[in-house]
Amino acid sequence: MALVFVYGTLKAGEPNHHWLTDPRNGRARLLGRARTVDTFPLVIASRYNIPYLLRAPGVGEHVEGEVYEVDERMLAQLDVLEDHPKYYEREIRRVTLTPQAGEATPLTPASETTPPTAASEATVDAWVYLLPSFKPAMLDLPRLKSYSASGPHGLAYMPRYARPKPGPEYWVDVKDGVAQGPPTGENVTTSATEMT
Repeated sequence: MALVFVYGTLKAGEPNHHWLTDPRNGRARLLGRARTVDTFPLVIASRYNIPYLLRAPGVGEHVEGEVYEVDERMLAQLDVLEDHPKYYEREIRRVTLTPQAGEATPLTPASETTPPTAASEATVDAWVYLLPSFKPAMLDLPRLKSYSASGPHGLAYMPRYARPKPGPEYWVDVKDGVAQGPPTGENVTTSATEMT
């Protein structure tokens, strides 16, 4: 089993959360809410208003999300979903589980549902999908602490099924050094890179 931190459309209540709940993809179990130990820029970009966590530690916010315990099958499916390592890269990063008042986590017994304190928070290593190579102008975009597709940013996320041309054509919007999408001959039709 592995831990994965999600910060975008894969979170509970977001447009792509169904990916984590579909048993055909493998098993995933929510451990709880969390935030990154390091700061990162979380921005919304591309013609489809996709949330991206940029590999630029020390810039931005302590990003809020959720940690899931996943089996090998789910992790492999998430790699396909995120087109790792061609688009996003999966890296181990430190995150702190942040239970809410009255909420237990698998790291604390259910009988200890007290308001969160420094003692009830646990820091763990979790896989995170980061965009490693991005256009420098993305660092000038508004940075978020937490993403919601229906947030006050007013940037409507466009799900893959609603896009006029499904595929990786939007790579040119965000990836540094990409002129026409992914290199010719690479099969990316099974990925959904925006779903973290």
